[in-house]
Amino acid sequence: MTNKPTKATLTFDNGAAPIELPMLSGSLGNDVIDIRNLGKHGIFTYDPGFMSTAACNSNITFIDGERGLLYYRGYPIEQLAEHCNFMEVSYLLLHGELPNAVEKQQFTDTINGSTMLHDQLNNIFRGFRRDAHPMAVMVGVVGSLSAFYFDSMDIRDAKHREVSAHRLLAKVPTIAAWSYKYNLGQPFMYPQNHLNYAENFMHMMFATPCEKYEPNPILAKAFERILILHADHEQNASTSTVRLVGSSGANPFACISAGIASLWGPAHGGANEATLKMLEEIGDISRIGEFIKRAKDKTDNFRLMGFGHRVYRNMDPRAAIMRNTCHEVLDELGLHDDPMFKLAMELEKIALEDEYFVSRKLYPNVDFYSGIVMRAMGIPNSMFTAIFALARTAGWIAQWSEMISDAEHKIGRPRQLYTGSERRDLRPISER
Repeated sequence: MTNKPTKATLTFDNGAAPIELPMLSGSLGNDVIDIRNLGKHGIFTYDPGFMSTAACNSNITFIDGERGLLYYRGYPIEQLAEHCNFMEVSYLLLHGELPNAVEKQQFTDTINGSTMLHDQLNNIFRGFRRDAHPMAVMVGVVGSLSAFYFDSMDIRDAKHREVSAHRLLAKVPTIAAWSYKYNLGQPFMYPQNHLNYAENFMHMMFATPCEKYEPNPILAKAFERILILHADHEQNASTSTVRLVGSSGANPFACISAGIASLWGPAHGGANEATLKMLEEIGDISRIGEFIKRAKDKTDNFRLMGFGHRVYRNMDPRAAIMRNTCHEVLDELGLHDDPMFKLAMELEKIALEDEYFVSRKLYPNVDFYSGIVMRAMGIPNSMFTAIFALARTAGWIAQWSEMISDAEHKIGRPRQLYTGSERRDLRPISER
């Protein structure tokens, strides 16, 4: 067994004394150099995008991008997606272990008992334009929960944190579905607690008061997999946002609202929506060659959305699961001959065989397939990121709670490399 180094030495070419820095090892993944005391020596590190910086320690999620691994609390995502429902995975993220039968039922009952929204929240929705993007509505409404559920916002109290976590997990699907209904001008559909988490959301999305709605079990299972695959993903932009906002002591509703705002960015949670827009732009199989050529042209701004990933340098482990789910949904709905889906499958085939994409490991990622699945289910593009947000709420809450419970946590305060003007004296306006 190779002995891991316990310290690193930073040397300087100007003759300054070297600095010894301790090294830390996690249970999996890369070792890290502990630079917390580097500032005492008048030196900071420079790392735009935090490409090589660990801002926290966490035992929730592990990713190995080179090997294509994703674990929630040590469990491979493939096993969780195949054998668990979203309530079990949410419990795992929040509590660290999978629930037994009694714990699962108690947890499910608790979440079901909190799915209703305060009646006055209807007025918050009605303050938005009917054509407002669902994510804009979600940012506002989730943030406003702190004005309605202020009885559980003492973040130092473990019970308060738990109550807020349950409320968020229960209410965000209702808020997301109502954001869609508000767009359509249809009545809000209230939660049905006899349905499971995925079925309940589908009911609130697609049901109307004038006829009974029965969720399709195959589509509900597919939707549940989407939720599980997107529940957490280590220290990504939105999770880091939740942690940074939470580090100031902000209430959990404000923290999750900030996470939703971060997720809205097209480079983050908007990727599956962008993938469908790209397919619509291509329009027909006959034009794929043209767009493949453009994707290879460094002078062209066009990008193939839904291919490659910042973290995964191998196949996105979620993509294989979603690919199988995609075909299950298309089979169920008889959509394999739909022009848009034929276009997507042909694009997938070319990208997996073309040397340009293979050599750069630009494989189809989870966003490529999840967008196709949601479109097949009748979910509009504008709701894709909102659904991502309701899935990721489980991970955000777990990450926030872990941070608040960590005795080492401090308010986030990144440093900078200042490149502005040096000191200068102000001149009167008549001399400028």
